[in-house]
Amino acid sequence: MLRQFPVYTIGHFINQPTNPTEFELLRFETMAEPEVDDLHRHTFYEIIWVDEGHSRQTIDYQTYALSPGSLFFISPGQLHYFEEWEPLRGGSIFFTDDFFLLNQQKKDKLFELSFLDNFYANPLLTPAPTDFRDIRQTIDLLDRERRRADHSPAITQPLLHVLLAQVQRCIDAQQGQQAARRYVIQYKNLKRLLDQHFSANQSVSFYASALNMTPHHLNLICREVTGQTAGDVIRARSLLEAKRLLTFTDLTVSEVATQLTFMDPSYFARVFRAETGESPGTFKQRMSEKYRL
Repeated sequence: MLRQFPVYTIGHFINQPTNPTEFELLRFETMAEPEVDDLHRHTFYEIIWVDEGHSRQTIDYQTYALSPGSLFFISPGQLHYFEEWEPLRGGSIFFTDDFFLLNQQKKDKLFELSFLDNFYANPLLTPAPTDFRDIRQTIDLLDRERRRADHSPAITQPLLHVLLAQVQRCIDAQQGQQAARRYVIQYKNLKRLLDQHFSANQSVSFYASALNMTPHHLNLICREVTGQTAGDVIRARSLLEAKRLLTFTDLTVSEVATQLTFMDPSYFARVFRAETGESPGTFKQRMSEKYRL
């Protein structure tokens, strides 16, 4: 059967599970250890910054090494594993999409940030030292505002927008020419549809029609944003779910293939090996030893 991962709100990370808070900022050196499982999902966004020390974080089977001067981004729904760490100085910023969009007329504003809500983007960023200092100054302003007895969302939210804009500027500078923002927004709309329909193994035409565009235009969007075709993006989402099912359920390889609408298990195995470099059975054994109780 499927192992159910806990899904946490921000309140869980301040050990107040019923607290409906939509924004928090915690420093590693002073925060109480949250009573949460190492392997979990979020209902919110999290930005980790590191001043001193090292950590390893895993997002959906990809492990990243955090070091001083780095930032790490976690989005709602991702499978997050706080794998290991040395004594850290730094902290985490937690916010919901509702808090980010508070009083915003443009509801796609959050989608314009290329480093959030993606399963293709690298969630680890090491800005140039001068840029990291600027980002840390904004974090300190957020921290001071949050600790005030009369702290106000009307001040906190604009500071959060400044912080995220600073991060996006660093990413744009490091990666050079970026996809047009309208393409990023359209791509993220595709991602949300994929999260709803990945198990049906739908075609490019299905998603193009749902987004009111042609398959050619959907391919253009995916190539501009990810460098991959729409078919590659669709297949990657199905295979991500295959990895989760192989690791955290007792389903056989054939049953996983059927659940994801691969009617031919041998074809599923070929696609899986081409993507991961190993057979589904080998992957299942290796990941089960690492993650399963």
